[in-house]
Amino acid sequence: MGGIFGAVSKGDCVTDLYFGIDYHSHLGTHRGGMAVYTDKGFDRAIHSIENAQFRTKFEDDAAKMHGHVGLGCISDTEPQPLIIRSRLGHFAITTVGRINNLDELTEEAFADGRTQFLEMSGNRINPTELVAALINQKSSMAEGIRHAQQKIDGSMTLLIATADGLYAARDYMGRTPLILGQKEDGSLCASFESHAYMNLGYRTIRELGPGEVVFLSQDGIKDLLPPSKKKRVCSFLWTYYGYPTATYEGINVESSRYRCGALMAKEDVNDGLEIDSVGGIPDSGLAAAIGYANESGVPFHRPFMKYTPTWSRSFMPQNQTMRNLVAHMKLIPVHDLIRDKKLLFIDDSIVRGTQLRETVDFLYESGAKEVHVRPACPPIMYGCKYINFSRSTSDMDLITRRCIVRLEGGVPSDERLSAYSDASTPEYAALVEEIRKEMHFTSLKFPSMKVLVESIGLPECELCTYCWNGRE
Repeated sequence: MGGIFGAVSKGDCVTDLYFGIDYHSHLGTHRGGMAVYTDKGFDRAIHSIENAQFRTKFEDDAAKMHGHVGLGCISDTEPQPLIIRSRLGHFAITTVGRINNLDELTEEAFADGRTQFLEMSGNRINPTELVAALINQKSSMAEGIRHAQQKIDGSMTLLIATADGLYAARDYMGRTPLILGQKEDGSLCASFESHAYMNLGYRTIRELGPGEVVFLSQDGIKDLLPPSKKKRVCSFLWTYYGYPTATYEGINVESSRYRCGALMAKEDVNDGLEIDSVGGIPDSGLAAAIGYANESGVPFHRPFMKYTPTWSRSFMPQNQTMRNLVAHMKLIPVHDLIRDKKLLFIDDSIVRGTQLRETVDFLYESGAKEVHVRPACPPIMYGCKYINFSRSTSDMDLITRRCIVRLEGGVPSDERLSAYSDASTPEYAALVEEIRKEMHFTSLKFPSMKVLVESIGLPECELCTYCWNGRE
């Protein structure tokens, strides 16, 4: 995943840029970057943020940079932003998304005999440089952006800074957001997250539509390309990735999670579940847990705490063994709220399941009598092919797929797989029970797709639900 932020100021934009990018730190743990146009050209800085937060790494750079146009990113993948010199001029570019046909597009670029790539990431071409190459195939920036959007299999939201201003383009299907803000003095920003500019003096102007392209300058906002008619916003933004204060399509993340918890509670009350308290797996499970507790009348408690002063979220090692150790080290129990209690916990989702199973075992070891689990979304059946919400390299990393292989005695056909994603089938019931046993839960119940869609509040046809049901 990742987040991007850009600003065009009447004066110096660097302070806004520095803090605006930092407010996206929950979206990535790998690298950060910022670039500003100065009277001598672009000034750029890129640093690893695996072991330190963005602000710490970029504090010195921000103090030295000056300019009225800039952009930057938090990235879980390749180094960004890139500085490009081309037939369309001198510009900086940053992106968030995923290119599934990267190799195919690369070969097409080589076919003209005049293209080369310099920014390599893990022995592969930097996807952001490929996006720039696609844009440069056309005679104008707007035309080039549309060309890139239409050629890319996946998703692509981007910002491009020039000496005159900032191009902002949302993914063609609107899978990821891009929101415009403005200050009283006319300064403008474009941001992945709506909350990123709240404390900087900007107010929301509007959210770009799917595929929409605009140009921000000191003269205002210029519409370049209209939005497309189809929309498929990533549902996982509300389930997990979005910060609680973020709003997408006019729908706040915290409110959506609260509604999801309340809807799940209504179903459990009807089933006669008896529990002593409700808790949320920090942090993205908390709002759903509060919604569940308030609707059910069962008290909300925090039976364990995350110790974050020295284990901040931005420190998330790439090694899975170390990731699991870090997750365990951060949890400190409150024994009075655990011992001999029947607990229900809500987590945002179950992906691999490793950390959640260790958390549940930790609760049993601390004296819990029962541990019931209610994920805030349906079982994840397919690895995301649009925004890289998971670090999974194979669908078999998903606990659902591993359980299905055991139940089927081998890799299932697409038809058999679809049966497991239908909550009305015996295959689905068998899958849930298999996951429950592997994860050591007392009980396990997923919300239906209907509950998820209702909690978000958009029509299902405007939401991307691929990871749950394979529908594009």
